[in-house]
Order: sequence, then C-alpha cells, then structure tokens
Amino acid sequence: MSLYFDAVAILTAPSTGGSFKSRIYNARNLRASPAQIYALIIEASKWDRVLAEVIEKSDILSVERKLTPLLALLLVYDHLLSKKGIAAPAAHPIRQAVERHKVRLKAEFTKARVRRGCASVDQFKAAVLKEKREADGTNQFVYPRWVRVNNIRSSLDEQLRTTFADYERVDSLAALAAPDDDRSKRKLLYLDPNIPDLVAVPFGADFTSSSAYKNGEIILQDKASCFPAYLLLGDRDAKNAWQGDLVDGCAAPGNKTTHMASILAQQQKQMQQDRQWNPQKQIFSMDASKLRSKTLQKMVSLAGADPMVTVLQGQDFLALDPDDPQYENVTGLLLDPSCSGSGIVGRDDVPQLTLPRPKLVQSAKAGGKKRKRGAENHDDADELASNVTLAEPSAAPSDENDIPTGTMDNERLTKLSNLQARIVEHALSFPSATHVTYSTCSVHLIENEAVVARLLASDVARERGWRLLRREEQPDGLRRWIHRGVRRDRDPDTGAELQDDESVSALTEKDLEACLRCWSGDSEGLGGFFVAGFVRDAEASHTTLVTQSVSKSPAKSTPRTLKVEHGKENTKTKNGTGNDSEEDDDEDEEWSGFSD
Repeated sequence: MSLYFDAVAILTAPSTGGSFKSRIYNARNLRASPAQIYALIIEASKWDRVLAEVIEKSDILSVERKLTPLLALLLVYDHLLSKKGIAAPAAHPIRQAVERHKVRLKAEFTKARVRRGCASVDQFKAAVLKEKREADGTNQFVYPRWVRVNNIRSSLDEQLRTTFADYERVDSLAALAAPDDDRSKRKLLYLDPNIPDLVAVPFGADFTSSSAYKNGEIILQDKASCFPAYLLLGDRDAKNAWQGDLVDGCAAPGNKTTHMASILAQQQKQMQQDRQWNPQKQIFSMDASKLRSKTLQKMVSLAGADPMVTVLQGQDFLALDPDDPQYENVTGLLLDPSCSGSGIVGRDDVPQLTLPRPKLVQSAKAGGKKRKRGAENHDDADELASNVTLAEPSAAPSDENDIPTGTMDNERLTKLSNLQARIVEHALSFPSATHVTYSTCSVHLIENEAVVARLLASDVARERGWRLLRREEQPDGLRRWIHRGVRRDRDPDTGAELQDDESVSALTEKDLEACLRCWSGDSEGLGGFFVAGFVRDAEASHTTLVTQSVSKSPAKSTPRTLKVEHGKENTKTKNGTGNDSEEDDDEDEEWSGFSD
C-alpha cells in the first residue's frame, strides 16, 4: 500500500522547485518506486473526471471512513483500469474498503462509458481525454510559466543572449498560446510590462536542467508574487536608492526575499556605474519553522544573496522586538502572512486532479492549492487518512500561505484576518520604518481590503502617521496595473459581485486605488492576489517622537520627549551573523532551484 500513500504525500506536499517528475525522483522517505508513483499519478489524472463521477455515484466515501477523496481516486483507478488491480495484499483493509463495492463501482463505470456513447474502453479513454482537454486545456494557455531574472548573478540582457537566445519574442500573453500541434516546436517569450526583469514563456516550459536555473541566475516565480518587493523598493535610481535595512517577516520559501535582494543588487550596480557609494543594506529574513528556514537559507544561498541577507531560523516575526538595536535601521518591511490561499491556482506541471466530493464535505483539487506536508508515516491506514484529509488549518506567521484550503468558513477567515492585522500592526511599530507592504494570495475581502481598513484605523497607524502608498506614488509598472481594490466580494462560482461589505466603508476611492488586485481566470495569467503598501507621511518619516521615562531618580521622573533624526543617531553596528552557517543535512538536500 505504500505506493498509494507515497502518491498522496507527493500530491499534497508543497512545491519545492523543479518539475513534478524530478521532485518525485528526488524525494526522500518514499517506500515505493518513483517510477511507479509517477505512472500511477499520471495515468489516474487522465481518468480523474470519470473516477470522481464513479466514486460520487457509488457513495463509498460516506461508508468507508478510512478513504479520503484523493486516496480513493488512486485506488479506484487501479481497481478498475490496472491489469494487476490494487497493488496490496487481498487482506489489506484499504484494499478491502474498495473491493467491498466492486459491483457498484463497475456498474457506475459502465454507465459512465455508455453515457458517452463509447463501445470500448479505448474509445472511452479517448473521449475522456478530449473532455478533459476541453475543460482544462484553456487554463494551460492562460497561465504561463513566469521566470524572474536574478540581478545578483545575471541580468535580463545576459539571459536574453543565453538562456532565451533561441526564443521568439511575442507582444502579448495570448500569443504564447500557440496551436496544439505547434506548441512543442516553438519557443516563445513575452517581456512583462509591469515587473522589471520578468518574462513569461508557454505553460510547461522546463528550465530545471538549465545551467541558469541551477546557478540561481533565473528564478521561477509567479508574477503576482513579485508585486510586494517591487512595490516596496520600486524604480529607484542612484540618487534615490533605498536607505536602511529590510525585514521579510514571513519569508519561507524565499522568493520575495531574493527578489528584494535582486532589486537592491540592481541599484548597487547603478550606483557603481555612477561612482556613488551606497552602504550595504541588510535584509533580515525569517520563518518560525526551523525546517522551512533551512529551505529559505538554501534559496538565499543559491541566489547569491548571502552577503545581504541574514536568515533568522525559527524566528517568529511577532516575537521580534522592534526596539532591538539590531533593527534600529530597518526602514522597510515585507509581510506575506498566512492566508486562506483562495487565489492559488495550479502553477506547475503537477496534475490537477478533479476529486470526488463526499456528500457533506467538498474537497479541493489536488495540486492546485498549497497544502501542509503530511502522510509520511504509512504504518497505519487511519493515520494516513487523518494526515491527508483537508483539516482545519492552523495559522502561523511564517507559513507564507501554505495553509490547506478545503472548506473555509467565515469564522476561520475572521481568525486569519485577525492574525494578519496583528502581524502588520507589529511591522508598523518599528521605530525607523517608513514603508511596509502587506500581501495575500487570497481573493476574500475580509483578508484584504478589510484588513487594510482595520490597519489604517489602528492606534499605531494614527500615532505614527501611516497611510496607504497612493497609486501615483507607486513604481511605474504597478502604477499602470489596472486591477485595484474592491468594496464587495465576488461569487466564487460565477464571478459576480456581491453586496458591499461594511468593513471597508471607511476606505475612500483613493484608498481602493492604492490597493492592487489580481484575479484568476482573466487574461493576465495570474491567480488571485492582493497587495497594499503603507508609508509614513514625510514629517513622521524623518522624525520619531521617543518618550523616555527616567524613574530611578525622583528628580528625573517626569517623562520627556526627544527628537531623533534618522540617519544621524542610528550608528550602532548591526549583527552580521547568520550568513556563514553550514547547510544542514535534511530532506531538502537534493533541492536545486526556485519555485513559488
């Protein structure tokens, strides 16, 4: 039974870079053959729509509690379509859970074939594949492969001369969708107009074997995921280069951290050309999970960002002391906290499996959402079932949206939005901070505009003079982005707007214009995403009111207010440790690249 357990674990694990096949072959702790796992998943994905239909009509999920939708789909595929049947002893309880219903399953499979007018299984397979292409094929064209050039190790011009030398330039995303019989023969490239150093290539393009990918010269990162760092650091020339240190408070796996480092590297190059001196900036990047922090460190190292990034392994951002002298020069913070993940779409070559829906619980598509890693211990069927079921998520500041996204009720969304607001409020309290970006990969208003409204009304925002970064102040590429904040949610099925939400009533039209939105399913080739930038008014940005109470001497017990000019008093040496740590031997040892 390890074959099915391993397949479930692979499909529910978060992406760590590389193609789907390479991740299976490089995965550790697999008991079954990687070739068998890959074959099972790929073949089952060809029949998923029919298998889901058969399982639903057989209603075995409501009877067999040990079966999860994904596990049932894989088992039923082998039961109905594999010559050898289910690869497990006849007495195994999971095999018996399927074979107890073999008559009903076979009958529903035959009915599904007859409904499609197919006389044979071969005709049935051809009809199902055509049906699947018609239902899913469009998305493969709409969602391209996004590739960001890493300015630390390379440049866009260099990559156009090397990695993309034999690519044909097109002038729109739609042009990447060449006809079916032509896609494999043509190499097409689209230069993104909104994010510098970002290109799009057709869906399915694989760079994992290229030297540029292995050397960290290019990074596979969705376009929407590039918005936060670009909004924070922007189009700065040598005269207006970023001043101060940076914090990525919810950093793993590290794409946004390395993007910030890439933008800073580009600014450094410009200053060197203009023969201007600019002090080295420090990026403090952290994740509460020590395991995820190791992946973060490896991504930073591969990107060549070690000299400017300090990875704080196992550091919870909410436990960070803003008044610690180590962070006294922090002027910018990037926060991409845990969210519902409702905007995430399938972004790599992981098969998008349509799962059967139990009568009382709707399940999400496997591979189309980020999930918690689970199902690594295969000794007990009950343990596996509990591991792979879409359980209620537990939020932590450093999860970077990898919360399982099954049924998400209003109560859970409210808890997430409360956590998100706490995290950003904490960022707004850093004494020298002048810029903060907040982002989610959620489409829910309660996690986006509603959080922004709460933050603007918070005590820390009012006391320190925080406001939204207006559209006209945003970097040129994002200023031209047309999708902005909204006052009402959309129906997840129809896309129709719902009634206004009172939680954002305090936001003005200019506030909504300051927020950036991405929507899945449109011509932009992105999933659902939200980002907003906060800045402090000019006066508050240069002068911080520091209230000190001297209580040791009665004569000096009266509080006094001091004005501290930023850039003059902040002269203490920063902690530069954290860049020379040895890599730990863990399950990410085989990891060799980036993916968001």
